[in-house]
Amino acid sequence: IPYGYSSLSKRALAASCFNAHVCKALTFTNMGECNSMDEVFQGIAKIQYEGADSKNPLAFRYYNPDEIILGRKMRDYLKFAISYWHTLCAKGTDMFGDPTMNKSFGGQTNMQIAYRKVDACFELMDKLAVDYFCFHDRDIAPEGATLAESNANLAEIAEYIAKKQAETGKKCLWGTSNLFNNPRFMHGAGTAPNVDAFVFAAGQIKQNIDLCIKFGAAGIVFWGGREGYETLLNTDMGLELDNMARLLHMVKDYARAQGFKGDFYIEPKPKEPTKHQYDFDAATVISFLRKYDLMDDFKLNVEANHATLAGHTFQHELRVARDNGVFGSIDANQGDALLGWDTDQFPTNVYDATLCMYEVIKAGGFTDGGLNFDAKTRRGSFTEKDIFLAYIAGMDTFAYGLRAAQALIEDGRIDQFVAQRYASWNSELGQNIRAGKVSLEELSQLALAMGDVSTNISGSQEYLETVLNQVVFTL
Repeated sequence: IPYGYSSLSKRALAASCFNAHVCKALTFTNMGECNSMDEVFQGIAKIQYEGADSKNPLAFRYYNPDEIILGRKMRDYLKFAISYWHTLCAKGTDMFGDPTMNKSFGGQTNMQIAYRKVDACFELMDKLAVDYFCFHDRDIAPEGATLAESNANLAEIAEYIAKKQAETGKKCLWGTSNLFNNPRFMHGAGTAPNVDAFVFAAGQIKQNIDLCIKFGAAGIVFWGGREGYETLLNTDMGLELDNMARLLHMVKDYARAQGFKGDFYIEPKPKEPTKHQYDFDAATVISFLRKYDLMDDFKLNVEANHATLAGHTFQHELRVARDNGVFGSIDANQGDALLGWDTDQFPTNVYDATLCMYEVIKAGGFTDGGLNFDAKTRRGSFTEKDIFLAYIAGMDTFAYGLRAAQALIEDGRIDQFVAQRYASWNSELGQNIRAGKVSLEELSQLALAMGDVSTNISGSQEYLETVLNQVVFTL
């Protein structure tokens, strides 16, 4: 049992064994690489598509990877990704309790555990028909006492990941830097009041960019983390935002110089962990990107749980990104409406998934982005089987959402209603206003002659919600 577990937790772990791989016969080289031929997730076969009527918990009901949807294989349209941090690192801790999960995967030292997490990641992707993974730098290798030591650990594990990629064809959707856990970043990284913290962050990001390029990542995400403030009484907001922009420009310039062709993403995130995040929501981030001349290179990675914490719907944030030309990638999860923090639950809300995929289809699908499951099993769902059950639930939910969104568009009633609602803007007057050919004085004269507005039509929200229900329930 890993060091740091309480006596009670140790007894609980020993009693249940978590279907434990800690009992497996493993051998390690001097470098730490695991040479075991054992599967990590023993007793779990590749998950197959069995259709909507299947009662098999370890089967897909709606996700059929190679089925053609909208001219592409479903796996290519959805582009699912495993979150390294939640899936392979999160141990079920919360602010009131010790870990409930063993994520050592049979390793003993920190580096052995890191190797075994790579094995677990690629086995999980294979068995779930997932083609991508996402990572923070500190997920894949233990942090050392110095940046040089941390970089050495990363370089060693990166070689093993690259080897696995070559063997399996699995890809990296995006990578990011963990610039929020270590106390050095207690006041932020790119917005730190301490220049040394800013410098350390730059060094860490540089190494992470090199990793992303090595893994062939399609994107690089900027962390959010602690980039914000608790009180303006001790904050120079202007300097902090200027410095964040300076860092993003440095990162962009370095990555492009190294040949990186993918997208840079900022992930809007309200409230957590600071009271006021500078990347509060999509509109706030877009304003920042425009002010600092970053719109040409940066897009948004929109997370469902962050959208609701900002007081928006998931669809709203996606629509704002799409309408502003910065739709990029998605963190697929959901929050608990009764809680005010980021619970990162696996998505099971079919309505949210349908309206999400409606926006994705309208955006033309993903390019460099995809659907990363930034989600973790609940504290009480502690077995290895629960990991598979959670991913199956999330993947089926979005597969159903894709099918429903396609049906909603093909049905046409919602799009037709919206077109009719705004039809007056296609009149000669409407087109002249849109083209900037009419002055305020001219409109004023028209208004004086108009009398009153008598052409409003009903928004019929209840009818449209009924249409949505009908489509979702009749697939």
